[in-house]
Amino acid sequence: MLEIQHLTRRFGEHVAVADVSFTVADGRLTGFVGGNGAGKTTTMRMVMGVLAIHGGEVHWDGRPITPEDRRAFGYMPEERGLYPKQPVLDQLVYLGRLHGLAAAVARTTATDLLERFGLADRARDKVESLSLGNQQRVQIAAAVIADPVALILDEPFSGLDPRAVDSMVDLLREYAHRGVPVLFSSHQLDLVERLCDSLVILSNGRVVASGTAEQLRRSGRVRHRLVLGGDAGWVRDLGDVTVVDVDGPTALLELPDETAGTRLLTEALRRGSVHEFAPVIPTVSEIYREVTA
Repeated sequence: MLEIQHLTRRFGEHVAVADVSFTVADGRLTGFVGGNGAGKTTTMRMVMGVLAIHGGEVHWDGRPITPEDRRAFGYMPEERGLYPKQPVLDQLVYLGRLHGLAAAVARTTATDLLERFGLADRARDKVESLSLGNQQRVQIAAAVIADPVALILDEPFSGLDPRAVDSMVDLLREYAHRGVPVLFSSHQLDLVERLCDSLVILSNGRVVASGTAEQLRRSGRVRHRLVLGGDAGWVRDLGDVTVVDVDGPTALLELPDETAGTRLLTEALRRGSVHEFAPVIPTVSEIYREVTA
């Protein structure tokens, strides 16, 4: 299990990461989301030892992390760390050897990964000749070539086409099923909501929300949709109901308590037919906008 405990990082007078704490559990996919400059990349770099930690600790398996621990992690940085003039297969074999793989094992594993990501026919091409999306696929292969015990991936889906995204999703799920903790950042909130077991939302260097997608949705502001047989404009005259929107027979409302809902429904039935009265659970995207506003 990977534990981030009160991490802090400053650049001069600017506090880029402030007292950030969360856990990436074994076998769990944890999405790390936030706007540009929120502190995601800085946090990941501290976890990997690329940046010095100015406060707090990173723990692995219940103890302070060591350089040896980090060497067994799969890390994909925000910037591609590939050699542009080197052929794709040779580069992956070289990186596998750096992780301690035998040459034959590294070559077999690299070949299998290139086949999986649809790059088998580009194995002899130089990295610089690939499209940005295909370079991203090679970077992903480099992160997992040594069968890592944890995965730290910064924007792994950036630049990938839908087919490559599906391959990447399958790969991450396979590692999670093996018990590997996976932390990845992404701006694609719909993908994060669909894929992740838990999410951590960062804003201005601080954790502003965390939990499963369901927990985050339930923690948000719950609204109710009222659909009537006639015009719903009269709901604006109800003093204890906050009207978010009214469009003909449909009203979107915020209720202070269940009693207000009962009174609203009673009044609606007195005036005519009611086609729908139900809570509207917010999406993760809506929660994200709310907590980062």
